[in-house]
Amino acid sequence: MLPGWVKLVLSPLAALILLCWTSYQLGRVVYRYPLSLTLLVSGWWSYSGLGPWWFCLLLAVLLGGLGLWWWRRRDSFERFALPRIRTELRRLFVYAFDWRSVMRLSELTKDKRGREYRPKLGRIRAEGWRDLVRVKMIKGQAPEQWELRASGLAHSFNAESCRVRVVKPGRLELDFIHADPLACVIPVPDLAEDPSALDLRRVMIGRTETGKPLRLQLLGTHVLTVGVSGAGKGSLLWSVVWALAPAVKAGQVKLYGIDPKGGMELGQAPEVFEQVVYDNGSRAVTLLEWLAQEVKRRAESYRGRRRMWTPECGDPFILLVVDELADLIAYQTDKNLRDRATRAVQAITSQGRAPGVCVLGLLQDPRKEIIAFRHLFSTRIAMRLDEPAQVDMVLGDGVRKRGAAAHEISESTPGVAWVKEDGKREPVRARVFHVTDDHLAQLVAYLTGRSALPASAEVVEFPAGNRERGGAA
Repeated sequence: MLPGWVKLVLSPLAALILLCWTSYQLGRVVYRYPLSLTLLVSGWWSYSGLGPWWFCLLLAVLLGGLGLWWWRRRDSFERFALPRIRTELRRLFVYAFDWRSVMRLSELTKDKRGREYRPKLGRIRAEGWRDLVRVKMIKGQAPEQWELRASGLAHSFNAESCRVRVVKPGRLELDFIHADPLACVIPVPDLAEDPSALDLRRVMIGRTETGKPLRLQLLGTHVLTVGVSGAGKGSLLWSVVWALAPAVKAGQVKLYGIDPKGGMELGQAPEVFEQVVYDNGSRAVTLLEWLAQEVKRRAESYRGRRRMWTPECGDPFILLVVDELADLIAYQTDKNLRDRATRAVQAITSQGRAPGVCVLGLLQDPRKEIIAFRHLFSTRIAMRLDEPAQVDMVLGDGVRKRGAAAHEISESTPGVAWVKEDGKREPVRARVFHVTDDHLAQLVAYLTGRSALPASAEVVEFPAGNRERGGAA
């Protein structure tokens, strides 16, 4: 309906816009499939220009070179070549091919005046055990809509699970998990000799699923670990002690322990602790109240001098390890002792971070009736749990919808956990070091210079009378 002269004037501009749009689309294809396009163009050029025999020769040389590279330098091949090949193939045949259908069937598209608005598929990176898929949401969508459909998306793209992460406003990253990189146990590293290399804000206790070290902050925080029996809480406990061993030996860190189970866990290596109590009675409460007083003493001495504990202040960093915290604050039948223990633990967790006192509490039941002050533990670790609701109890509301399925951790992988720190939206999936009894004996020998157990044991025969009574029974 425009006049002819207007069309004549606007035609160069329209042609320029069309050229830019075409160039942009071609650039997107080249950016997403550089290896495939290079091989396609090279194959077409060699076949049409040099003939089929040269094409077969060049193809054989290429495949032979890749095979030689994989054979001689497998690590570099898996680092540079394999991810690119895997990424382009999975993008084309898994995601791009079915993207429109999956979005429609998952009800993630919108129609307005006959026009369909569909989330855009962005960058993809295939890492073997997972695929990282960037998505640009349509206007009016929220990440919660994708979290509700995460299970369906995982099944649609043949993945075991799907996690949803917010990259920036309007953009998500979907993690499609295909395998578990934490299926094998992680051996403990060698004991360090230099205590100055230890950073209490970054204590290495395991490895994350991405292959990076799992570093746990102890200074300025308290740690609550929840998991069912056999989930690997003992390995986490001893991994922390193992990492702190150089500082314990140098006197920069002191460990105190309470094991209400009669020493079944901490009694394996009591020599590493400054003091350890094997019940939930008056001795345990006395230790807790003493630590609460120590927190107040340090706070008074630091007043006006420093805001946070440092190694230069002269006081050692204190780590209190409580195995089965619920036995102290919930299951104790003596109401007076239970109330005293609860008040002392609350005082330490609410005031002890700045003076250099940290609580590492372990328990099996995270309900409010058991521990009503979970919020005082700014670092929370969820190992294998029984129920889906317990995940949000430990890690926070909505964390399970974002993929932290601690209730789905396999019984065959003790030590696997989800770690959530206050101030960080996304939890981290990791596995702590596998600490055995031999490692504990090595730890005791490192700290004390003697073995935890005698080198040889004497077998004592039962008296004849006792043996006869035992046989009669």
